[in-house]
Amino acid sequence: MANGEFVAYLPQASGYGIILGGGFAFAFFMLILSWLQSKFTDNSPFETEEFSSASRSVKPGLVCSGIVSAWTWSATLMVSSLVVYQFGISGGWWYGVCGTVEIIFFSVIASKVKENANGARTFLEIVKVRFGSGAHLMFLFYALFTSLMVSAILLLGGSASISALTGMDIRAATMLLPVGVIAFVIVGGLRSTFVSDYVHTTIVFVIIWLFLYTAIGSSDIIGSPSRLYELLVQAGQLNPVPGNEQGSYLTFRSKDGNIYAAISFTLGSATVFLDQSYWQRAIASNPKGTTRAYLLGGMSWFSVPFTFGTIMGLSARALQNNPVFPTYPEPLSAAQQGAGLVAPAAAVALLGRSGAIAMLIVTYMAVTSAASAQLISVSSIFTYDVYRTYWRPKATAKEMLRVAHIGVAVWGVWISVWCVILNAGNVDMNFVYYFCGTIIGAPVIPVMLTVLWKKVSRTAVVVGSIGGSSLALMAWLITCKFVYGTINTTNLASNFSSLAGNLVSMYGGGLICVAISLIWPDNYDFKGTRAIKIISEKEADLLPTTETFNEERKEDKQPSSATDSRGSVEVLEVVEEIPEPANVKQAFVFSTVLILSIAVFVPIPLCSSSYIFSVEFFTFWLVVAMVWSFTAGFCCIILPIIESREALTKMYRGVLALIRGERR
Repeated sequence: MANGEFVAYLPQASGYGIILGGGFAFAFFMLILSWLQSKFTDNSPFETEEFSSASRSVKPGLVCSGIVSAWTWSATLMVSSLVVYQFGISGGWWYGVCGTVEIIFFSVIASKVKENANGARTFLEIVKVRFGSGAHLMFLFYALFTSLMVSAILLLGGSASISALTGMDIRAATMLLPVGVIAFVIVGGLRSTFVSDYVHTTIVFVIIWLFLYTAIGSSDIIGSPSRLYELLVQAGQLNPVPGNEQGSYLTFRSKDGNIYAAISFTLGSATVFLDQSYWQRAIASNPKGTTRAYLLGGMSWFSVPFTFGTIMGLSARALQNNPVFPTYPEPLSAAQQGAGLVAPAAAVALLGRSGAIAMLIVTYMAVTSAASAQLISVSSIFTYDVYRTYWRPKATAKEMLRVAHIGVAVWGVWISVWCVILNAGNVDMNFVYYFCGTIIGAPVIPVMLTVLWKKVSRTAVVVGSIGGSSLALMAWLITCKFVYGTINTTNLASNFSSLAGNLVSMYGGGLICVAISLIWPDNYDFKGTRAIKIISEKEADLLPTTETFNEERKEDKQPSSATDSRGSVEVLEVVEEIPEPANVKQAFVFSTVLILSIAVFVPIPLCSSSYIFSVEFFTFWLVVAMVWSFTAGFCCIILPIIESREALTKMYRGVLALIRGERR
């Protein structure tokens, strides 16, 4: 373990075992569960609406767990630990804020979707109905590119961690990780991803609590908040943080930390509002609980990077001069940090082989749960926004289900190949993470306004998106050349290059979109989006595509129906339980209060002062993280069981009846 090398703690067989064994074991479990679901409940994963939208009946607790799981990438664990290791205690909080704000505000978006487009399967269908094919194709590109980048971040970080812990070939890890996920998603559809999310989230929280308890409770080398504090003070004296108050790891006044927060906010916004998986969870949720689900999901997810990143990042920094540290006597190199090895290093230092096993499990869970969300969301896009819209407008439900299955398999194989290519080019998770926001930040505000604002126009969303991305690329490259002198992957992922690209992308695109809409406003009434109908197995052949509602947005004399431009097909408006407009206002109020609390009222006073945490305040900070994580665990683990008790009881009684030989 000398000379800075990260030597594998586990045999290669353990890497292959968890990737292949875990994946197919879960696929088998989902096969049994899907059979039980179709036999003893009213929903079957072998119907297209259930496969793609879980019949729009998922309750808040399971949606909350699904949000936490979908947003807990391997990068969530790796990067949150990395920024704490680099910038100090502010890193975990800022990472949490910059991912939570978007989830909380998505409660407003989700409520508007339920109100104005409850029959949609994808956010692209809403775009198609409102703005037509040109805008639809543009957002289709951005949506697929977002999923491609998110999948790359997942697989690059996960495969690097698994390879470091087990010695498994990183290319093999990259190619095999999606295999088991493909299997169980094809078997169970979207509801299977919710179930896998629940299982994975439960395991993630248990392992977070294990590391938390070890670091500040039972470890012989740390064992208490006061001892961790002492080690961090020493680390600040030996390796002070440039730009931090007195070089301390125990302060919020951090120049690089604040720059990171600005970059991360743009990236978080892009990878939420352009990621179909979050829209899909809004679509799948029970209308009455949509707002609550996203508020709970956002605040619960916050505890993951806040608690895990704080404990693992600070532990790695505190122990890097201890012989138990994997790269002792050297600190982690820039390449090792970029590959996401801070958390694995801390795990090994704290618990040795047991820590390596725990880290291997939690990494696998983070990769597969988030990857399952990506596979099902992209397959829905292929099914409804490519195949049914442009290839076979009158496709039957069975045909669409088959296309959805093919989409899952094709996308799973493609992201594996894509990540192997990136690995061969020495492109790591860190570069993709920072690059992502530069490209996909521009459409964030346009796509939000598509749902929220009747005056936004087609020209505004198209010009704002493409113009913002173009300006961002220029700002990214020019800043890199001007500040660092040379354009390469290292400099492009550096603070000032990433900051320029991300800020110009998101706010440039937004300003262009709003300006054009104010000069040439639209006045959309959302009748077309409300007329998108849920597809049943019997009605699939009779329904028009979203093409029906593109350009001809005439006033309907009959408020209960919408007629296509040829007058040949009448589509009844959705009669699902849709929240009253007051629910949107309620979501806005609650989300605003929560966002101000975590993004302004707590961090801004700490950032604006020169305060360095005392040992008492540091202990209080860790207690807050602990309590927050336990509360989040209740929302994600216990609440779904309480809410699903009737369905679970029904399946339990059905299984007992089968065992006894009774007819059902």
